[in-house]
Amino acid sequence: MAATRRPITLAAAVATAVTLGATALTLPALAADGEAAAAPKMELKDGTLDWGFKETFRKYVTGMAAGKIEATDGAKQAADNGVFTFTDGKGTYDTGTHATDTAFKGSVRFSSTAHRFDIKVSDVKVRTEGTGGAIQADISLNGTAQNDIDLARLDLTGIRPGTGAGGAMTFKDIPATLTADGAKAFNGMYKEGDKLDPATLSVKAGGAPTQKPTETPKPTPKPTDKPTQTPKPTAKPTETPKPTGTPTATPKPTSGTERPAGEVHDGSLAWGVKESFRRYIESGGGATLSGGAEKNDNGYDFPYAKGDVDSDAKKLNASFGGAVRFQYKAHGIDMKFSDIKVAASGAKGTLTVDVTTPKGTNKDVKFATLDLSKASYAAKDDVVVLDKVPAAFTAAGAKQFESEDAPSGYKAGDAIDPVTVALSVAEGAELPGGSGGSGGTGGATDSGTTGGGSSDLGGGGSVGGGTGGSLASTGSSVPTGALLGTAGAIAAAGAGAVFVARRRAS
Repeated sequence: MAATRRPITLAAAVATAVTLGATALTLPALAADGEAAAAPKMELKDGTLDWGFKETFRKYVTGMAAGKIEATDGAKQAADNGVFTFTDGKGTYDTGTHATDTAFKGSVRFSSTAHRFDIKVSDVKVRTEGTGGAIQADISLNGTAQNDIDLARLDLTGIRPGTGAGGAMTFKDIPATLTADGAKAFNGMYKEGDKLDPATLSVKAGGAPTQKPTETPKPTPKPTDKPTQTPKPTAKPTETPKPTGTPTATPKPTSGTERPAGEVHDGSLAWGVKESFRRYIESGGGATLSGGAEKNDNGYDFPYAKGDVDSDAKKLNASFGGAVRFQYKAHGIDMKFSDIKVAASGAKGTLTVDVTTPKGTNKDVKFATLDLSKASYAAKDDVVVLDKVPAAFTAAGAKQFESEDAPSGYKAGDAIDPVTVALSVAEGAELPGGSGGSGGTGGATDSGTTGGGSSDLGGGGSVGGGTGGSLASTGSSVPTGALLGTAGAIAAAGAGAVFVARRRAS
């Protein structure tokens, strides 16, 4: 019987390349953990790590921030603001635990005088063990360093090795996410688990280990003579019991059951626009709510204006009042979203909004497409709920974040916060609480505010002062203004369109 094969990992592939003298794509069974405990380490050399950290952050630095990116000390950057290559990787492979540890040359510096940030990533290392791993680095934020932190978590599940130049083992597009320490190092403007650029790792074996690894245990001599026989079924399967008499008629719907909807009496819309954009604004500005809009745990609730729903035809049209205005004076941002409408038919829908800036109002912008493939139009407890419907930018929606200085960092198809629509079809029916966003901080009520900063643009109330949030608890000696600039920059990397948010007119 063939030996059982374990999942392929980076370390196992390196071991195979050395012990067999080839870059095989499938591996024999590895030594049992207990037997391999005393096995030696072998050298790894000529390694490279191709990783861009986060594409939206790179675009922000060279776009709206009017900054620069410098790859030095052995690192280089691909053309057209591409990813970075860290070179001359050296490390070890533990033939007992199958773990690797490789250090690379090179550092990358992101800086902007206009937005007052200076971030340096250096001393990059990669660790792997089994199907997991991490990218470790030193991070300097405006001169304050945090060394040897796990910046990104790597997931090698399903990643298969390829053959690179000179017999190198290459692992392409390893998924990477931000760690808790990484989020802290970037001043809390990202959160743990945020998706980063994938990483491509290449290593070569520097030579065979000083002693042979413990041999793979041989399989048992042979399987038992005959497999255990499948038990014979009982003489006859038990027959399906026959229904008694005439089936009972389907009962009429009562409270708590689903039924077709009709006339709409009330409703609400829960939506957060885009969580990363909200977090960016809150780092140095704020959001003002008006017209009955209210803050919920994950975004905003907008009040019902009018609507109709036809459950049998799976169609819904609804309009909502209220507005949310985002302002970030230091970065020239002033955008208001109002007159929100949802049109749904079958598995597809559209979210339409009015977008107001100091230059004027773009009315009835088809802002996002809605995926209703899993939604139910039937009323339950006299309420039709399209719950947390996935939403994505249209081309027109992404265009709203353009500035005169840079194109939009969003594109059609980019995900935004999900949308929850609730419409009651009976007087007094209870609507569910708001749940439209995917996270958020701060609190506000009608005509209230969230975040910090100030504004002299007028209208919709003022934005409260202060640095707010994690910015006040960094423990850094860096001036508050510099921290705000840096925080905005970092948040922009997660926000996607932060770096191209519409700038306030002169």
